[in-house]
Amino acid sequence: MKILKITGTVLGVLLLVIIVLLTYVKTALPNVDAAPALTIEYTPERIAQGEYLATHVTVCMDCHSKRDWSKFSGPLVAGTTGQGGERFDQTVGMPGIYFSKNITPEGISRYTDGELFRIITTGVTKEGKALFPLMPFTYYGRMDPEDIYSIIAYVRSLKSIKNEVPESASDFPMNFIINTLPQKADPHKRPDTTDLITYGAYMTNASGCRECHTRIEKGQIIEEFAFSGGREFQMPDGSIIRSSNLTKDIKTGIGQWTEEQFIQRFKVYTDSSGKNISVRPGEFNSVMPWTMYAGMNRQDLRAIFAYLKTIKAIPNKVEKFTSTVN
Repeated sequence: MKILKITGTVLGVLLLVIIVLLTYVKTALPNVDAAPALTIEYTPERIAQGEYLATHVTVCMDCHSKRDWSKFSGPLVAGTTGQGGERFDQTVGMPGIYFSKNITPEGISRYTDGELFRIITTGVTKEGKALFPLMPFTYYGRMDPEDIYSIIAYVRSLKSIKNEVPESASDFPMNFIINTLPQKADPHKRPDTTDLITYGAYMTNASGCRECHTRIEKGQIIEEFAFSGGREFQMPDGSIIRSSNLTKDIKTGIGQWTEEQFIQRFKVYTDSSGKNISVRPGEFNSVMPWTMYAGMNRQDLRAIFAYLKTIKAIPNKVEKFTSTVN
């Protein structure tokens, strides 16, 4: 009886500790800085820079617009820029059901510039709720604030689209863990373009290359496999596409690529013939937004390539595509 009493007491204490911990996670977190007092000047130059970044570098519009999956690489559907509503759920490895937000003025008018800056760079909403890092705030939080200001100026300039987006919901235990994921921004000044590798590291971070080109577990990337590819993405037709190995491994990565080959791999999608390749269900397609990244300037692509060449080689032969059609 004494042993049972002691066991019951220990279990009771453990249960109390768990309850206290879960209450703390749910009520005291996320813990990031308050939204800054910020008023951005929406100059034509800043809006243009923001459009370049949001469309061709950080590719915000990739997730916050509707994509046409009847075409290769899912180019944006005209008239949907920034409307949000795209669904990411358990079928694509997410620990819940998440919807991209409407980032046109219709969806963000209640946000101040400072509140937009905070949600983009820390993953915390106006109401203090945590976003799942499908929204790559951990990358944006390391960008130059001036670049984030430009992105904000650009999304403020978008045509308003009325589109009611459902609330996202995490599965257990992510519904608790999610509050621990936001983090304080760690901004870095944009390096000079003459410092090619440092600038390339900055642009690689801004472009989120590591996120898609690294295998994941429970929605989180596995750091030791960074940039080595193999992350799976389910296409709308059920086929599976896997990201390429971007490390300098000679046999399975980009070790034998030249700078010009790398740049042209993107630029081939700049004209109409590269943007309008029809793809039938079961045929090879890609979630890689080639038609958006194709608009990145040569200097930025050159810098990204230079940085990728500094990453350690990780052998990883990727089977790029598994079709649902036999």
